[in-house]
Amino acid sequence: MFLQTAINFLNLNVLKFAFSFYSSIKQHIHKDIKQPMNLFRLVIISASFLMASAANAALEIEISGGGAQQVPVAIVPFGGANTQQNISSIINADLKRSGLFRVLETGGVTSRPTEISQIKYAEWAALQAQAIAVGNVEAMPGNRLKVTFQLADVLKQSQLTGMQYNIAPNQLRTTAHKIADAIYQKLTGESGIFASRIAYINKTKGRYALQVADADGENPLTMVSSNEPIISPSWSPDGSKIAYVSFEKKKPIIYLQSLSGQRSVLANFKGNNSAPSWAPDGSRLAIVLTYGANSQVYTINADGSGLKPLTKSSAIDTEPTWSTDGKWIYFSSDRGGKPQIYKVSSSGGEPQRVTFEGSYNVSPRFSPDGKSLAMIRNDGGKFRVALQDLTSGQVQLLSDGAQDESPSFAPNGRVLLYATRVGGRGALAGVSSDGRVKQRLSESGGDIREPAWGPLIK
Repeated sequence: MFLQTAINFLNLNVLKFAFSFYSSIKQHIHKDIKQPMNLFRLVIISASFLMASAANAALEIEISGGGAQQVPVAIVPFGGANTQQNISSIINADLKRSGLFRVLETGGVTSRPTEISQIKYAEWAALQAQAIAVGNVEAMPGNRLKVTFQLADVLKQSQLTGMQYNIAPNQLRTTAHKIADAIYQKLTGESGIFASRIAYINKTKGRYALQVADADGENPLTMVSSNEPIISPSWSPDGSKIAYVSFEKKKPIIYLQSLSGQRSVLANFKGNNSAPSWAPDGSRLAIVLTYGANSQVYTINADGSGLKPLTKSSAIDTEPTWSTDGKWIYFSSDRGGKPQIYKVSSSGGEPQRVTFEGSYNVSPRFSPDGKSLAMIRNDGGKFRVALQDLTSGQVQLLSDGAQDESPSFAPNGRVLLYATRVGGRGALAGVSSDGRVKQRLSESGGDIREPAWGPLIK
């Protein structure tokens, strides 16, 4: 939500006026503001109204930094019918992007094994490889491909894991991501995220689009497009649907869009409907409605029934997000005078303040393990991604931009994706949860906003 709610929070009456009148909203949407922007998910005047990128272009990724103890691993170019895409290079890029692996150059090694029995371990030990991945792509009848891969421990000279896939040619990239996930999990003990997907908002030549892409930015697919703003994408826990807000009817309405193409209205109540967030079990969503002058948090069943108010105040309550156990809903509010994060039982009750350090904390997002809370903090006039340990209360600043917003955890909690601003345009960026590895995902010629990282698909 890279809009100017920070300015509006300096004048709460202006903000409430914007909530009430769509004409005011439209002015906020199209006005070119050069000052720092608040990341408060006031969907009516928020989100990605500076976004834009070419509709079918892939994101480019730049990586800086690295993990503390990178594992040296060799990915041998796969053999066989691997003509359309270099599957080993995709695996290579995935592992590098994690920052946890030092992917070795294999050009100086004369042998090119495609299965474990062909590995000359002394050659790879000389490169200081701890693990080596080999594989093959074989053309099969019916325009199918058989992809095999094996991962070996170089020091023990033994197989660690191996898999075989029977796929269509257009599934080669996805299969490469799955192999990278298998390598990642075997060598780190954690789930990989390379086969997951991301959603983001895109604008080209005045037209807005909700797009879904692979975690590396490839294979972008436009799910919905409109001449009016589209904002606030939120993945269902099973990865089959995305809730989002569209202004196509001249007011914010919440829709559910399935990846298979079906669309339905979730919330079109009086006033503004915004900020959808799925419960962990997928049965309900938290949303924000403005029946009166202020935004308040509600819950609603995924079929649109069972609307229930959760907060009731004269303040602005917005940006709800569920705790991983589904017992709490965290949200941003100015009920204490300045934007801070609060929580309320998902069954209702009295809200409790969560953040006390700093005068401005918004956009709460839970880590998958439920131990940390990501947020946006005003740090000396810069809006940065911060991570708070929920046990100790300790806060770590992770990003280094001036206008960072919309943090979203990777499914394994290792990386946070967020939106930032570079060279006058929007871009997506990533940072590891320990702050060591930073990534920038950009698309030439446009701005991108409001990333949402999808779940792992079994």
